Amino acid sequence: MQTVRAPASSRVAGGRRVALRSNVVRPRKLVVLSAKKSVGDLTKDDLEGKRVFVRADLNVPLDKQTLAITDDTRIRAAVPTLKYLLDNGAKVLLTSHLGRPKSGPEDKFRLTPVAPRLSELLGKPVTKLDDCIGAEVEKAVVDAKNGELLLLENVRFYKEEEKNEAEFAKKLAANADLYVNDAFGTAHRAHASTEGVTKYLKPSVAGFLLQKVWGRVWIWGDGGGSWWC
Repeated sequence: MQTVRAPASSRVAGGRRVALRSNVVRPRKLVVLSAKKSVGDLTKDDLEGKRVFVRADLNVPLDKQTLAITDDTRIRAAVPTLKYLLDNGAKVLLTSHLGRPKSGPEDKFRLTPVAPRLSELLGKPVTKLDDCIGAEVEKAVVDAKNGELLLLENVRFYKEEEKNEAEFAKKLAANADLYVNDAFGTAHRAHASTEGVTKYLKPSVAGFLLQKVWGRVWIWGDGGGSWWC
C-alpha cells in the first residue's frame, strides 16, 4: 500500500508563514474483499458422506474457577454452517483454538466445555476428542456416520499450528475431503488450520459467517483483494 501524505498546510508564527506537515495516511484506492465461494454453493451431492474439516472460532470466555462458558456468542455464530453441513449428510471435523496455551495441552484451554453447549444448539450429539490429529481422530472419523460431528481438541496445543508448518497442516487435512473456514476472528492469520490445510483440501470454501462478514468489510489497498483460499 502506498502512503500518500495530505498536502501541507501552514500557519503564521512570528510574522512568517510556517509549513505544517500532515501525517495523515490516505490510501490510493478503496477495494472490497469478496468471497470466491461459500459452503452454500455446495449441494447435498457435494457433501453427503464427505469428511469436512471446519475451522471455526470457538474461543469463548470461560469462568476461571468453574470453566463454565460465560458468553456463547461465538458458538452460536458457528451453528448455521455446521447445521448446513450436517443436514446435507457430511461428517464434520470441527476444530478451533481457545485461549493462549504456551507449551502443549492445558486443561483450562481444552474445548471440552464447548461440546455440551454446541450439542444443545445443534439438537444432536457432539463427540469430543482429545486430539486434533493422529490415530484417535482417524478411528473416530472412520466410525462416524453421515451427519455426525466430531469436536477436535484445541489446535494450538501444537506449536506447529501458529508456525503454519506444512507437515502439521498435512496431518490436520489427512482425515478430511474438503475444507470450510468459518473462523472470522482468525481467518486473517496464516496458520496451519486456516491457510496450510487449503493446500491439501479442495474445495476450500468460506462458511456462512465468514461470507457474511467479509461481504461488508472494506480494505485499503492498491489493487484487487486476494482471499485466503
